[in-house]
Order: sequence, then C-alpha cells, then structure tokens
Amino acid sequence: MIVRCWQSTDPLYDAYHDEEWGRPVRDERGVYERLCLEGFQSGLSWLTILRKRDGFRAAFEGFDPDIVARFGERDVERLLQDASIVRHRGKIEAAIANARATVALRDETPLHELFWSYAPQAHVRPRTQADWLAEAPESKALAKELRRRGFRFVGPTTLYAAMQACGVVNDHVEDCWVRDVVEAERMVAFTT
Repeated sequence: MIVRCWQSTDPLYDAYHDEEWGRPVRDERGVYERLCLEGFQSGLSWLTILRKRDGFRAAFEGFDPDIVARFGERDVERLLQDASIVRHRGKIEAAIANARATVALRDETPLHELFWSYAPQAHVRPRTQADWLAEAPESKALAKELRRRGFRFVGPTTLYAAMQACGVVNDHVEDCWVRDVVEAERMVAFTT
C-alpha cells in the first residue's frame, strides 16, 4: 500500500501529491502561479482549484506576469464571467496586482529569489498531519514584505501553503512514499 500525506480517491489529487506538492519551484512564473492559486483556494477545497487549474492557466495566459500585469477592468469583467475559474472579484484583482508587483520586483530581487530567501533555517520534519503548521515566522515575515511591495491575498497562511507547494519546506509526513525523493530534490535546489 502506498502511504501518502492525505488519503484520496481522486487520481488528480493523488497525482498532485505524488508529482508536484513539495517539489522545488524555482522560477518566477511557477512561484507566481502557486501564489495565485493558493490565493484563489482561500476558503475553498484545494481539489476545486486543481480541477479548475487548466481554466486558470488559460484565463491568466499561462500565468505570464508580463501579460497579466497588462490586464485592465475589461479583463476583470471577462474573468468574472469565466466559469472555468473561481469568479471572485477580489481574488482576480489580486492576481493582476500580484503580476504587476512581480514585474516590479525584477529590478531588485525577483519574486522567486525573494520567496526562497524566506526558507526557514530549521524545519521540524512532520510525523503526521497533526504536525503541520498553518503558518510560520518566515511566512509571516514574507507576507509583510510582499504586502509592502504591492502584493494582495498573501497572508501568512496562504504563504505557508505556497511554501509547502513550492518545496521551500518539505511537509511530506515521515512515512510518505515521496518524502525522501522530495527532500533530495530540495537539497539540489538549495545548492544551485
């Protein structure tokens, strides 16, 4: 029997766990996408977001920050009519604002570098889901820094979830079948 961090009967959810969650995402577009999706997930099931992910990618032009940064009010209205995504004005406007902030960061510290610079120096290996944190001092500090730079829908809990998703922390539980593989990938990411 394969042991995963969470039990699911949905192949999409299992594939996300096995192939993506916790694996290092070190590029701007990838981090921007995860921040957007975690923001859209707030208050909803992650499975809802996974099922709509292709719709999000189409609606937000592959999460290309340069393109999304140019979206205007007509785009917001168009997206509010798009049933393939979560139609929430505040979250849509945040995704656009976050694209603009991502582009603006490039002159100093690009988003992906800033995001990874908040990796915890020490992280307790979770034995079970009960050991998972909702937020950490680093996610609180990163939330404050991103908000200062114009990002929206980036609270400490959302950012900690993004840190988990992008491999900044490895929260695969101790007996999860991919934990050691993910950790090896993270170690390579930290040295490159």
